[in-house]
Amino acid sequence: MLRGAALRVTRPRVAVLSAVRDQPHADTDTIIGLVRADLGEVSHQAVYDVLRVLTDVGLLRRIQPPGSVARYEARVGDNHHHVVCRTCGAIADVDCAVGAAPCLTASDDHGYRIDEAEVVYRGRCPTCVAAST
Repeated sequence: MLRGAALRVTRPRVAVLSAVRDQPHADTDTIIGLVRADLGEVSHQAVYDVLRVLTDVGLLRRIQPPGSVARYEARVGDNHHHVVCRTCGAIADVDCAVGAAPCLTASDDHGYRIDEAEVVYRGRCPTCVAAST
């Protein structure tokens, strides 16, 4: 993957990719913890730099649902959406209901060439619903 994106294969890059694959929708602090558990001492800045580079080349996707910190996922290129629990903040992927990316057609594109649409569904996850009954 890294070489395919014209990037050198480094231990921090491999560790960040692995962490994001293992913990979809993880925030930066969680990713830093996972990378440190794998590699030992790694600076916050090193992880931030790797996340930026991997996002810039399209190997990771950065999402930030309203009211949430930035999170990262390795599922890229398919323009899926997300459902967010109002109670605990859990996030899950939601495939597009119809069509190909961007899977939503704007009523007026204002001349933009739209290549992505993002929808955030909100509700309560099964664990939070069960806890409230």
